[in-house]
Amino acid sequence: VNLQVDEEDKMVYLDDMRTYFHSHNKQKEYVGHNSKVHTIGWNADGRRLASGSYDKCVTIFVFDGHRETLRKDYTYKGHGDSVDQLCWHPTHSEQLTSASGDKTVRIWDTRTHKCSATINTKGENINITWSPDGQTIAVGNKEDLVSFIDVRSQKIRHEQQFKFEVNELSWNNANDLFYLTNAQSGQGYIHIYNYPEMELVHCIHAHPGNCICIKFEPNGQYFATGSADALVSIWDAQELYCRMTLSRLEWPVRTLSFSHDGQLLASGSEDQMIDIAHIATGEQVAHISVAYPTFTLAWHPRHFLLAYACDDKDDRERDRDAGTVKLWGLGERS
Repeated sequence: VNLQVDEEDKMVYLDDMRTYFHSHNKQKEYVGHNSKVHTIGWNADGRRLASGSYDKCVTIFVFDGHRETLRKDYTYKGHGDSVDQLCWHPTHSEQLTSASGDKTVRIWDTRTHKCSATINTKGENINITWSPDGQTIAVGNKEDLVSFIDVRSQKIRHEQQFKFEVNELSWNNANDLFYLTNAQSGQGYIHIYNYPEMELVHCIHAHPGNCICIKFEPNGQYFATGSADALVSIWDAQELYCRMTLSRLEWPVRTLSFSHDGQLLASGSEDQMIDIAHIATGEQVAHISVAYPTFTLAWHPRHFLLAYACDDKDDRERDRDAGTVKLWGLGERS
């Protein structure tokens, strides 16, 4: 009986969300940069959105929850090369960190609008993640070296060199396992290490193509991976089995984000759509039509609003990057 109720609940949620997005499918766009946006992220309380760009800058937007609008607040300059990925402190809403090709990691404070730390690293940085306990930042570079930065001392505590292509990094919610997506001879793997020892405990052959991105849902019960084979797979974090595979996209999956309730998964690729899936059934809840590849997207931590950025061009000058951030999921009144 419980199973039947569960099935009914799933279908009710699916129908409700389809109905909701049928009337909440408007979007607004905001210019944040003068070159393409590589990375975006909401802070812990959802009041700020940060974007990082090829233009070497990090831009902060303030979110107005009543009007459902973003307002450009501040642009942080200081990096000497493209900002490839950024992430916020998991609980402190004022701190974020950015990884750049200039061989540095920077920590920014939105209260003072200053760079509070610059950490020199050995290579051109492409991926970054902040541990759930807030004490460590892990950063990976183009040479597949991952450095673990102690946030308090602002020094690199440990470095690990890998012999394969390292794509994206993540801790589990308990902070005792460290995940990385990678490629070895064209196949996609998820490697799981115990932390802080960094001994390999699991190696999952997850995809026939390069495994590009990984995201945990807010409660940490499962995670999703996106691959060059255009597939998204959803994994049970305890049992490490693949619960489901989503195959609506046709190009490499570059970016993933779970909604605040953990039930919706947005996937972005080089396709002309962003797919929004109901992870209990795998059904499509909504999709967003886009004209350019989507390299970064993020659900708001409290609302069904999706921020995303594409490799879009300026309407008037086709050879110029637009540098826009879009906010989707808005109703008629917004």
